[in-house]
Amino acid sequence: MLVLPLLILLSLWQASLAQGSATARLDGAPETCPVTKPYQAGLFVPPSPYPPKASAGDFWFGSDRLWTALPVNGTWRGLPHYRPSNPTFRQKLAFYREGHTEPQPRLKVTGKRLDSPSPPLLSDHATYGWAKPEQTAMVTGINFPTLGCWEITGRYQNDELTFVVWVAK
Repeated sequence: MLVLPLLILLSLWQASLAQGSATARLDGAPETCPVTKPYQAGLFVPPSPYPPKASAGDFWFGSDRLWTALPVNGTWRGLPHYRPSNPTFRQKLAFYREGHTEPQPRLKVTGKRLDSPSPPLLSDHATYGWAKPEQTAMVTGINFPTLGCWEITGRYQNDELTFVVWVAK
């Protein structure tokens, strides 16, 4: 008779754990995808006049030579298709470098899927962009051929920045 209440409590506890872990997987990347996380390589704060904190839900990642903003949960979710006739998933990506002013920077962005075979991502030519005139950026569009775990590398002059994101529906 005493065992029955214990079994009920145990089953409720296990159901609660299972539900919690399923929620965590829905909100972010699966454990099998080694997404870049905040503070993974130390806290990066960009030089002034850039804001010390990225937008809500993002964090700065990189060095004072090349940096970008990444999602705290490691996931880019709900990316649109580039065009209705193009099934790739589109993300606009900004890389920053203090003092950058080239109208058409020679930023090269490459990427490969880590969790399954896939064609590489495609990247547009970068353009000059800014949120404020003193906060310049190199902006490019990247197209993922599939959802999944992606390692992305940005190269500008002699600097390189690599990170991993989960691209989800």
